[in-house]
Amino acid sequence: MKKILISAVALMASATVTFADNLNVTIVTGHPPIFRWVKQFPEVFIPSATAALEAQGHSFNATGQYGGSIAGVGEELEAVEAGLAELGICSSLFDPAKLAVQNVTYYTPFVSDDFRLVTDVIHDLHKNDPRMTEAYTENNVVYLGSPNAIDDYLLMTKFPINSLADLEGRKIAAPGPAINWLSGTGAVGVQGNLTTYYNELQTGVYDGVIVFASAAFPGKLYEVAPNITQFGLGAQFAGAICANKDWWDGLDADMQSAFTDAADDAMEWYLSDLEGFVSLAYAKMEEAGATVTAASDEMRQSWAANMDNAAAEWAAGLDAQGKSGTDMMKLYMDTMRAAGATPLRNWDQE
Repeated sequence: MKKILISAVALMASATVTFADNLNVTIVTGHPPIFRWVKQFPEVFIPSATAALEAQGHSFNATGQYGGSIAGVGEELEAVEAGLAELGICSSLFDPAKLAVQNVTYYTPFVSDDFRLVTDVIHDLHKNDPRMTEAYTENNVVYLGSPNAIDDYLLMTKFPINSLADLEGRKIAAPGPAINWLSGTGAVGVQGNLTTYYNELQTGVYDGVIVFASAAFPGKLYEVAPNITQFGLGAQFAGAICANKDWWDGLDADMQSAFTDAADDAMEWYLSDLEGFVSLAYAKMEEAGATVTAASDEMRQSWAANMDNAAAEWAAGLDAQGKSGTDMMKLYMDTMRAAGATPLRNWDQE
């Protein structure tokens, strides 16, 4: 009996070592790999994690389940939370109920078009303020990093915009909380996302979209909405790489470091690649027949001034839930201003 027990213990120990030495993970995203926040996995994150883990004596095999094969846009957090995938994109933009505080940038438009600055500020808040990571823990996930920076939002429409009056009665699609930006413009807001924009513009479901250049070009939106108007609605944070907490807690510290370092590598690749791509995207869309127009300062000021302060309402709602909405909004705005941003409207000071 003693020998049997010893053998059983040895077998269990061996199984544990085998599991630790051979990591097989699934990575989930709702968007397809034409988009940068998905491409970061095969381009940088997986190779970086593989090299680090192999140096530690482990093997690593990652299976990418991209483009909604396991979870659609906004369903990724639930897939990671439930353990259907060990890693993925936690899209705060499309999961505002579960990652509410993370949507602070989308409730404060017209703050800055500097996506690297927005990324650095949001990443720092996640790393150093526990209030930014509470929501992840509550949903059985862990924030790893590589914030999904979104370059300056603009309007792409089927019709030219010479004044804000041109938006009156027009159906304009926007993602998640960005639909609040249309208040005061006379436009009719419709919820949408990048996976549906092209077809729904083509079929007349709406007349335009709030989008950003680095996604508009690969998504070929210029073919169905060739009028591009730059309003400086601002760069945003839309999500980040996250891990299933139960799986994560089972890794040793060195293995965890391999993944967080890989997320840091992915973040730098993402930002560097995005910096070069935005101007290219505009140029290519113009070459394809799109018209790019910068809105006048008067138009921008008018839009910002007449917009409802959804930020104050959002923050108060979070306060009522014990989630420090007002404090986090003020902290974000103060940090952005201290870093050199000049908001068109100081949402936290009204």
